[in-house]
Amino acid sequence: MEPKQTRSSKGPEGPIKQAIKDFLEARQWAVIITHGNMWQAGLPDLYIAHQNHGTRWVEVKYAEKYEFTRDQLRVFPLLTSKGVGIWVLALAHHKNTVELEQEYKKLWLPPNWHHYVGHSRRPF
Repeated sequence: MEPKQTRSSKGPEGPIKQAIKDFLEARQWAVIITHGNMWQAGLPDLYIAHQNHGTRWVEVKYAEKYEFTRDQLRVFPLLTSKGVGIWVLALAHHKNTVELEQEYKKLWLPPNWHHYVGHSRRPF
């Protein structure tokens, strides 16, 4: 059995993920990037922790074109059923600081991943 390939950091989502990571770390969040290998298939992109704000699972999406993997559609509901929140942060451009600030505010709202399911932005 071949190991599952990890997701590339290339493409539009890679710079967005890095921008979010840098933004969070500048605000004293510890940021752990998951790698999407065969043992982590379906996990959100980031696990973040803050001394005062607690922890969050964050899924990063390119706002112009996104979809959820089959594994995410299996794992996200499972985690949610156990009380684990997952927040989607979606940006159209990694250098848009206004958009990044708006997305950051979502971390204080209820978990939102389910709002994005069924609204795939990937053209077919």
